[in-house]
Amino acid sequence: MTQYGMLRRWAAALALAGGLAGLLAAAGTIVWAIEVEGSEATIRVLLLGAAATVVVAALPLALAHALRALADVGETVAAR
Repeated sequence: MTQYGMLRRWAAALALAGGLAGLLAAAGTIVWAIEVEGSEATIRVLLLGAAATVVVAALPLALAHALRALADVGETVAAR
């Protein structure tokens, strides 16, 4: 284990949370689209609501990639 192992653990935890958030966001958007009344409201939910939930669900994945990249840079610099 390197000295950047904790960053990699947090990155794995955030990746898991991001995957779960993506699944829950997709399920929530589908339920929300079913619950609204009218075809216009359903289309708005699918176009705008789905885009917003995907952005929010992608935040933990972006943080996981950033932590992994930070650990890679730290190991590269420490090796020199």
